[in-house]
Amino acid sequence: MTVPQPPEPIPGARLLFSLDPSVSHLNHGSFGAVPIGVQRAQQRLRDEMESNPLRFFTQGLVDRIAHTRRHLAGFLGADPDGTALVGNATTGVAVVLQSLGLRPGDEVLTTDHGYGAVGFSVQRECRRTGATHRALHVPLTASDEEVVEIVRAGLRPGRTKLLVIDQLTSATARLFPAAAVVGVAREHGVPVLVDAAHAPGMLPITVASIGADFWVGNLHKWAFAPRGTAALVVAPPWRERIEPLVVSWEQETGFPARVEWQATLDYTSWLAAPAGLFTLRSLGLDRVRAHNAALAAYGQRVVGDALGVAPADLPEPGGPTVSMRLIPLPRGVATTMDAAKALGARIAERLAAEVAVMTWNDRGWLRLCGQIYNTPDEYDRLAVRLPALLAKG
Repeated sequence: MTVPQPPEPIPGARLLFSLDPSVSHLNHGSFGAVPIGVQRAQQRLRDEMESNPLRFFTQGLVDRIAHTRRHLAGFLGADPDGTALVGNATTGVAVVLQSLGLRPGDEVLTTDHGYGAVGFSVQRECRRTGATHRALHVPLTASDEEVVEIVRAGLRPGRTKLLVIDQLTSATARLFPAAAVVGVAREHGVPVLVDAAHAPGMLPITVASIGADFWVGNLHKWAFAPRGTAALVVAPPWRERIEPLVVSWEQETGFPARVEWQATLDYTSWLAAPAGLFTLRSLGLDRVRAHNAALAAYGQRVVGDALGVAPADLPEPGGPTVSMRLIPLPRGVATTMDAAKALGARIAERLAAEVAVMTWNDRGWLRLCGQIYNTPDEYDRLAVRLPALLAKG
């Protein structure tokens, strides 16, 4: 089999960012990268805020947030009245969990592909309420149909009070059939929270068509918003039950304002988020998605080949626009979280490359991303140098 051809570069894309040019930034999925134009838009808002804080916070800010929310919800294909802006996906998950009213005997069901911090949040709420957390094992090679059947078999109607399913997993870069899973859970009366942290900007989604009770996604990863920008979308039956983590002055207004308003929070990241969408649209959404997915596939293959991984053993992401790819590391490498962090740090220090080293199912994995500021030679350099670094231990 031939190595996938890298995509044609998007002219001038690298100049849109202030990233250190001496480093290969191959891990956009963790913290994103904010285009310079979006940075400047946020700075103008901060300048406005600091020029007269009292006026900024007390004259029209709630309306400006609501206007921004409507803009972002439109991009996501979500109901603006059911969408609240929050700091990140894990914040949205925590809001939902503490609004459920869990009791002893209830359970929250997840899969073993879930994001670690979400798992911690579930465990904390279960400890607080006496509920239990159960995780379903989903093989990395499971088909969409098999994922749905694993979930169907794992549901306990009457006891399972929430199913948390990833739309695109962080640890394993796998696209799950979220809408199909929601349909199965609805048949059994089980509410579903879709963790779509990586979806906005990367995937061509319409949140309303997924049909989840709760959906949460970050816009500061693949949608070029400033960090601290995410959307929590809640179905109509649940909106009056949603409570913020911290009560503030919009409490009596109801959802979504009661969740959004957090006193002297720096709201400039939200207000600048439309500038990120403008950047995406100016470049061409389909063009960016195709470029990033093709580049990630190229990187997966050349690095996989360098590590001696057969093409058949390179996990497929399950979707044509997925811009993250997984490569298995040699057996015994990065099998714990601490070891994975240490390896990631060594790669950054010695190879000048920022990558994600993951641990899943007692195996170490390398997760590579593709973004418009990346070039094929960055993956080529990593492929040449990584085997020697791993051999040294």
